[in-house]
Amino acid sequence: MNKHIKTMTEGNPGKLILTFALPLMAGNVFQQLYTVVDTMVVGKYLGVSALAALGASDWMNWMMLGIVQGFAQGFAIRMAQDFGAGKYDSLRKVIGNSCILALLSSLALVIIGQLTARPVLTLLQTPDDIMGSALLYLRIMFLGLPIVMAYNLFASILRSLGDGQTPLRAMVVASFTNIVLDLLFVLVFHWGIAGAAVATLIAQLVSGLFCLYHIRRIEILQMSASDFRMEGKLSGRLMALGFPMAFQNCIIAIGGMIVQFVVNGFGVLFIAGFTATNKLYGILEIAATSYGYAMITYVGQNLGAGKSRRIRQGTRSALVIAIATSLVIAAVMLLFGRTILGWFISGTPEETAQTMQIAYFYLAVMSVCLPVLYILHVIRSCIQGLGNTLLPMASGIAEFVMRTATALLLPLAIGETGIFYAEIAAWLGADVILVTSWLVISKRLPGELSENNLCR
Repeated sequence: MNKHIKTMTEGNPGKLILTFALPLMAGNVFQQLYTVVDTMVVGKYLGVSALAALGASDWMNWMMLGIVQGFAQGFAIRMAQDFGAGKYDSLRKVIGNSCILALLSSLALVIIGQLTARPVLTLLQTPDDIMGSALLYLRIMFLGLPIVMAYNLFASILRSLGDGQTPLRAMVVASFTNIVLDLLFVLVFHWGIAGAAVATLIAQLVSGLFCLYHIRRIEILQMSASDFRMEGKLSGRLMALGFPMAFQNCIIAIGGMIVQFVVNGFGVLFIAGFTATNKLYGILEIAATSYGYAMITYVGQNLGAGKSRRIRQGTRSALVIAIATSLVIAAVMLLFGRTILGWFISGTPEETAQTMQIAYFYLAVMSVCLPVLYILHVIRSCIQGLGNTLLPMASGIAEFVMRTATALLLPLAIGETGIFYAEIAAWLGADVILVTSWLVISKRLPGELSENNLCR
């Protein structure tokens, strides 16, 4: 068995969660290098207009990626439960059916993405001078969605078995691949924004193949042809787990596109400043998503093993760790944010100063409110790990409502800067539903809590 595979059903919950999350965190750092390097190369060498084009395509690109990740993470919930219960025959069938479902859904997303890219950018009132570049970037990224799906599914399989080390190493290799290819395609071959997109997809392919190689070496995952035979009941259950998570991410992204619609009306410099900070969003969220992955695995494995009391213990530990982490990240961003943002912004002195002012204000607002986001990730992942993906989906709808209402109304009251509070309002809206739901659900945990009564 892979030496990095481990059970999370024994030992100190806080230590287990932290040691599992740290490699994921490091892996997410390298994954964020995809975005950061793309932004740096585009912003520094192709100019403010190219940076704005990248920003104009952000939310639609994120929506497709979010749908892919939602399916992969949803399928992995059942994997973690079967692994925790020691049901390896069932685990292999879950993985086989997940692979088929992932392939079919990613191909459907390619078609949908290509058909909707231009209409959506037009609907968002993307400025004409950046429309061509934004559309080109999206078309290339959407063609690569099966590659992105493959990496996310393979990484989710490994994480569900407690292996956070292999996805980390995959990201290290892929990130350096992306950096080299970004510089080669943009600076040497002069492929422009298309070069940045192609470099990202090739790097994703490398990371996916790396994960697959290690999956094939795991003894309990020696697959047979029968494991890939579609089973209606199992496939339906997997879609019942994956679809709400994919839909949740889709709804969140649609809210983000509405925000982008408002931002697009404030001019290219405002779009560039907004984009520069949005590219740091992933860095702000790195630890939060890592704790989230850890809690899905931790809760899923303990549920499968029938150790429900450990679930509440682990949740308390995770919240303490997550909030402390968010405060450290917030302090770093407030102190060094201008320096970091300077890596992405270029232009005339006047353009640079105006873009920086916009970007740092937005960064400061998000940093101060970061604990709210970290609570969201921990609690949402705990509920998902129990097999309940409907409540998290409801929280995604709350995010959509709060983000959209704030984006459309607050700028009318206080001006352009009102748009910066849309994200904060979305986090708060989700937290109200998630925290309230968890307080109710957690009261059941000390008693009998079987897989059947949570995952039907």
